[in-house]
Amino acid sequence: MSNYRDKNIEKFAEMFKALSNPNRLKIFLRLISCCQPGTITSINPDTGEEGCACVGELGQDLGIVPSTISHHIKELRQAGLIRMERRGQKIECFIDPSTLTALQEFFT
Repeated sequence: MSNYRDKNIEKFAEMFKALSNPNRLKIFLRLISCCQPGTITSINPDTGEEGCACVGELGQDLGIVPSTISHHIKELRQAGLIRMERRGQKIECFIDPSTLTALQEFFT
């Protein structure tokens, strides 16, 4: 195991723990597929809607109520998989490109 992986094993364990939930994994993969990493996507914290169409339709496609989607997004953020910024009533979320790079390097 490389020194890089050794030093960051706790960080990666938290990421993998967050992604072990099927709904969080689906949300993470959806954000990757609909929005380029680093692109900010707006969501309404009350409804889970607005902004990028795929985020607005996320609850419908996954059969998850908006409050549960908000919870999963929060868990992904706490694990360092996505970033969030509040702008008024909206929460802007995006996938940090460096996170994807770190995950890729972990497996190589």
